[in-house]
Amino acid sequence: MSFVLRASFVSSQRIFSRFSALVTLALLLLTAACSTQDTPTNQSAAQADPAPTETLRLGYISTGSGGKTPIGPTGWAIHENILAPELKDAGVAANVQLVPFPNGPDLNEALTAGELDVGIYGDTPAIVAKATGLETRLIAQEQVGMNVWLVTPPNGVKAIADLRGKTISTQRGSYMHRYLISVLQDAGLNQTVSVVHLSAKDAQAALERGDIAAYAAPIGLGPLLVSKGFPLIDQAQDHPNLSGTSVVVATQTFLKQHPDFPRIWNQIRRESVQNLKANSEAFYQFQSEATGFPIDVVKASYPLDQFPDTAFPAEGITLLEATKKFLVSQGLAKSDFQINDWIAPESR
Repeated sequence: MSFVLRASFVSSQRIFSRFSALVTLALLLLTAACSTQDTPTNQSAAQADPAPTETLRLGYISTGSGGKTPIGPTGWAIHENILAPELKDAGVAANVQLVPFPNGPDLNEALTAGELDVGIYGDTPAIVAKATGLETRLIAQEQVGMNVWLVTPPNGVKAIADLRGKTISTQRGSYMHRYLISVLQDAGLNQTVSVVHLSAKDAQAALERGDIAAYAAPIGLGPLLVSKGFPLIDQAQDHPNLSGTSVVVATQTFLKQHPDFPRIWNQIRRESVQNLKANSEAFYQFQSEATGFPIDVVKASYPLDQFPDTAFPAEGITLLEATKKFLVSQGLAKSDFQINDWIAPESR
């Protein structure tokens, strides 16, 4: 932020005038000296209190047929007019720009290009990006224990063992992808099954045509497909450490400008979680409108206990560690790192 006097003997009246001028000059010099001494202090104060960012660019994964706003605690904070006003009052940003993405890898590209300040998405793409050197810090876990539904076409296979030699799909680079690869390995099928990328919006049609033998579906879509009669042969919640989490990350560049952001964000998130749990029916109605999924599907996808009051619950850290270990072992994450080193200190 920028923030000669010439001596001569004359009349006593003239002498007095010149004496007054000298006094005035001395006072001016003294004032200037004091101002000069104060300048560094004033500059330091200005540097310690940077101007708020005009716009916080918030990326998130568009869910369902809605997708115009994030879901979960952040979406609820926006819906209840909590997020933007409190960020503004805290001097973080004058407004919030919402930027939807179809999947985590696309959001990673925007972070890499410097087009986002904060991102909310699955733990798998976030860890992969961190392992490649993307300079982010972990601010919080938005949802902990996200399920995956492995569904088949009607009259399709009855169990995972029956998938041998078949083609199955999910969104590559997602938490569903990690789950799918893991269960195939555990069943000894990873070398005999073809896993191809397929976006969630195309899954139902592919199942109906019989193009694929199974689809690993995310929250929202999974229980919706089950409600439509697509058989469920497995799910992540039946396997220790294969459930997913969604995380909030911020770029190092943004955090250098706003070092208090993690603390401020988590205060808002905690307030939102408490609010949504106290108003669960209104929250589920909002989730239904935001995603386009029926209320019963929303309730199956977003149990309230999956929204932690703390930024990093013990179960969440355990899931993050398990996800990272798997991604490194499979060569999907280019390097290993410590989760604790990734977490922004102000988030604890």
